Amino acid sequence: MRSFVGYEKGINFGGWFSQCEHTKKHYDEFIGESDFAAVSSWGIDHVRIPIDYDLIENGNGNIQESGMMYIQKCIDWCKKYRLNMILDLHKTYGFSFDEGESESGFFESEELQERFFRLWEEIAKRFGKYHDCVAFELLNEVTNKEYCDIWNEIADKCIFRIRTIAPETYILIGGYDNNCIKALKDLKQPYDNKIVYNFHCYEPFIFTHQGANWVNNMPENFRTEYPASVQEYITKQSKMNLNVVDLISDAKVETVGEEFFESLFSEAVEIAEKRNVPLYCGEYGVINLAAQESTIEWYKAINSAFKKYKISRAAWCYKKMDFGLIDNNIAEKIKKYL
Repeated sequence: MRSFVGYEKGINFGGWFSQCEHTKKHYDEFIGESDFAAVSSWGIDHVRIPIDYDLIENGNGNIQESGMMYIQKCIDWCKKYRLNMILDLHKTYGFSFDEGESESGFFESEELQERFFRLWEEIAKRFGKYHDCVAFELLNEVTNKEYCDIWNEIADKCIFRIRTIAPETYILIGGYDNNCIKALKDLKQPYDNKIVYNFHCYEPFIFTHQGANWVNNMPENFRTEYPASVQEYITKQSKMNLNVVDLISDAKVETVGEEFFESLFSEAVEIAEKRNVPLYCGEYGVINLAAQESTIEWYKAINSAFKKYKISRAAWCYKKMDFGLIDNNIAEKIKKYL
């Protein structure tokens, strides 16, 4: 499997230009140059920058120069602090992984898909010249499996149009069920040798999202520890009737530890090797409600599997968003396991 050189371990700057209040005040105050300097000192090599379309285009689809300037500032700071950067379109007009955003119609509308293509062409025109340090991620967490075929088609067209402008930029693409690792097999063969397969990992979900108030049927007072037996997690999850993709039931081990993650990743690694494409985990992490001891053990286990298979990754996330590593003084304890 080819390595994603320069993007081996990183951190997400979630909540800055995405899933946020889209105001100049928030953009200017949430994260600044000192944060780029801080994460660089952790020994990581890149940051993933999620952005909503709201940052760089208005409701009519016209480009907002002020938003493009923020992206340029991110690139400048990355270069200053020897970091690479993944620019992730977290929400496009007509689609968001978050139902609360009330975005709809993207997968059914050629007009909205054309708007998506034009937006990426504009991004490529401005930032494709930084191909040595900036990668593009087409869209965050496609949801329904029924979108699989149309998403493959949309992604292929978008990559073609980006390539006429930015032929050397790495482009990341993930599958359905919110970038589920099991969906990678249904992605098209890589368009060229600058494509990266992207997945997210929050397994076991009832551990990493324990007490999450945005998860349907998740009791806010629910707590569980890590590690535990596969059967224990299955039993607890079945009682909640959570509407999530169940990857625990497929586990070929008895305990959810290092071997669990190795087993979970193995199929994707085989696919990546067969298709000669790098593999990247764009999000993984544990909600701040979990016990710190359990969180540390989880990071140790998943990091071991990442290192074994040479999977590049970026933890979710640096600050706030219910997963912030600097919010509860855990960053110092787990940064060596990123």
